[in-house]
This record gives sequence, structure tokens and C-alpha cells, in this order.
Amino acid sequence: MRAVELSQQRAARTDLVVLDVRSAFEYRRGHVPGAIHLPFWAAAFRPLRTAWTAPIVVYCGHGPRAWIAQTLLRWRGAENVCLLEGHMAGWRRSRFPLQPTEAVSNALREQ
Repeated sequence: MRAVELSQQRAARTDLVVLDVRSAFEYRRGHVPGAIHLPFWAAAFRPLRTAWTAPIVVYCGHGPRAWIAQTLLRWRGAENVCLLEGHMAGWRRSRFPLQPTEAVSNALREQ
């Protein structure tokens, strides 16, 4: 999925899950708004709070970790997993906004 498609889909689909499989440090520095942090190595066993039929978009910095996570998620039964084309580097090149972790923490406190 291209960055522009992800940007549009995030607004249109409530069931879309976006997974950032980079390190916690990379995630805290900024991520796709609404992305859930799931280290690539944890994709083999960490539970997801979504149906395995929901569309899942996975990205990392440049591709290898996302490919591993996608493979593990499919192995676990996820039916609709795709990679963000260009990954975080492509998202930044497209000049879409980043969400710092502090914004996520503040949003959770307000609920």
C-alpha cells in the first residue's frame, strides 16, 4: 500500500490496523498517526486486539523487519496483511505527518 493510500484509508476505515515494527526508540521519535508499536520479533507471539480478518498494514524503517513481521503474522493466521510501500522513509518523503509518542500518551490520558 502506498503512503497516500494509507493516509486515505486511515480516515475511511475504522478496522484498519497499522503496525510499526521498528524499535521502541524509533517509534517514540515519530510514527504514522494511529500506528501501534509491535517490535518485529514480537509478531510471532504478542496478541493483537483485532480480528485476524481486519486489514493490517506493516512498516519499518526500510523493509526487512516489516517483511519478517508480515510473514509471522500470516503464519499466525492474519488474512489481509500488506506492507507500506517505502516504509517510514517513504512516509517521510511524502511529507505526511508524524505522531510523537507523547501525543499518544496525552490522548490516552484524556479518555
